[in-house]
Amino acid sequence: MLSNKAVCVTGTDRGIGLAITEALLHQGYTVYAGGIMGNNEELTKLGAQFPDQLHVFKLDVGSDESVKEAVRYIKSRSNQLEFLINNAAILGDTVKTIEDDLDFEEIQRVYNVSALGAIRMANSLLEPIMNGGKLIVNISSEAGSIANSHRDAWFGYCMAKSALNMGSTVIHNKIRKEGGRVLLIHPGWVKSFMSGEWNPAGTYTSEEAAANILNRIEEHKDKLTALPLYIEADSGKELPW
Repeated sequence: MLSNKAVCVTGTDRGIGLAITEALLHQGYTVYAGGIMGNNEELTKLGAQFPDQLHVFKLDVGSDESVKEAVRYIKSRSNQLEFLINNAAILGDTVKTIEDDLDFEEIQRVYNVSALGAIRMANSLLEPIMNGGKLIVNISSEAGSIANSHRDAWFGYCMAKSALNMGSTVIHNKIRKEGGRVLLIHPGWVKSFMSGEWNPAGTYTSEEAAANILNRIEEHKDKLTALPLYIEADSGKELPW
């Protein structure tokens, strides 16, 4: 069992983040789970089942102050993290093209949460990460691949995930000098609430996607590469930048 090892997961309110949290608890990890919701029935149930392993806190990765408050909470309880999983993200508009009246404030909100959120968390938690497993896992997307770009909409999400990929390389370039790594994982097409309402059209359930993600982490967690690995969660294939 790995109950002496702590991890942090963001975006744990539901979907992949919640499923990853539950899977890690069953694997024996101590999990610091940050979500935007104040009260979460599912996390409350998990807390009752794993009272000594699960630590839940409110977290808005789009807010500097919220991240700082959350990190103070984590650091008051642990000075080591085996890894950080930056999962929190929002989708934004997926319909409007350059011919439409674009909502630039919304695009900035998506970028702030889905790109800068992971950078905020890594920046604030770098010390316990480097004291521990020295691994940052950023949940990215094939939508961030410029080489594979095919959409004519999704401005906020595509641009945010592409920026997340670049930000991840900048972090990786620095921390790999001390053995640190960043891993970028595309979870696949997941049945989720990402669009603001339940969309059952995905290929994978949240639990299946979470299992794939954790399998890839286990497979690659000790690999030190020149650039972050940017891979598909299901197949493990590398994606083009």
